[in-house]
Amino acid sequence: MDTDARPSRSWELSFSPRELTGALGDSVTVLPIVVAVGALTELSLARMLLGFGAFQIVWGLWYGLPISVEPMKALAALAIGGVLGVDELLVAGLLAGVVLLGVGTTGVLGRLARYVGEPVTRGIQLAVALILLETGVGLGLGAPTLALAGVATAGVVVLAGYRRASALVVLALGLAVALASTGAPTPSLPSLGLALPDPRGLTRGAAEATAAQLAMTVGNAAVATALLLSEYFDADVTPDELATSMGAMNLAAIPFGALPMCHGSGGVAGKYAFGARTAGANVLLGGLYGVAALGTAVVTAFPMAVLGVVLGLVALELGRSAFGSDHLPTTLAVGAVGLFTNVGLAFVLGVGWWVVRDRLL
Repeated sequence: MDTDARPSRSWELSFSPRELTGALGDSVTVLPIVVAVGALTELSLARMLLGFGAFQIVWGLWYGLPISVEPMKALAALAIGGVLGVDELLVAGLLAGVVLLGVGTTGVLGRLARYVGEPVTRGIQLAVALILLETGVGLGLGAPTLALAGVATAGVVVLAGYRRASALVVLALGLAVALASTGAPTPSLPSLGLALPDPRGLTRGAAEATAAQLAMTVGNAAVATALLLSEYFDADVTPDELATSMGAMNLAAIPFGALPMCHGSGGVAGKYAFGARTAGANVLLGGLYGVAALGTAVVTAFPMAVLGVVLGLVALELGRSAFGSDHLPTTLAVGAVGLFTNVGLAFVLGVGWWVVRDRLL
């Protein structure tokens, strides 16, 4: 990205308690999924946390705003559900990075977005939510009593008026159970060497997953995020800028074992709702992720039934946004196809239907 082309923005940095609570508002969209990927795949939780920590700081300082850095949820959900292997997940992230960097630097994102259609994007969100919910229910059934304790905890948090924080609180419950069985972890520095995916991860499934993820990324991580940054902070950040930074981030981080990452409107809204107003929230959260990366051994003892509840809560939150669709029948159809076949096919069929519908209706 050309620094001369970067719009003029406020570079204020504050490290007040409001910025800290705002930082935690973004972690609500990150930690549950990252811990689930760390517990259910071979990816290193420490490396994933370091990736999120580094780019929270990088993009916060670059944009001068409390911008979000989140997991690519479609790819993460498919890995959590066992649909994608680790190599396929990382290859899909690299493919998405190449595409995002290409469309961002050439300025064609706006022209591509209209072919996807908001209801199709919402349908992919719904499919991802249903896959997470299915996985979560399966994990919860392994230890129903512990799962019910997690559900009860979430219910108390929701009734207290902190619905968005419910997954994070249940995650803390699971970590407490794990710590009770393992004791406090010994801090250790994670390996920082290259962790390139096996080229055999370049499969049809990885390509289909990339297409599905890009459908969500265009709508939520680029267009919607740019709109929120303008609304909340009067910031002139374009969807193409965001696509460029997401592409660069993944191409730089994934070769070191990071989880595919993106921006996101949910993280921006979470930061703002919890008090963040400057990039100080990103610096604080990046530091917290870095500290957390020093003691991740406890994740191996994380109770899977509680993790199932966490995934269920994340799924419900993601599913809620899907039902804000402008054309619910299309969204429901795309979501159902994604659940019962695969999200790549759901994306292709959804875009095809949306283009035909626009021309005929």
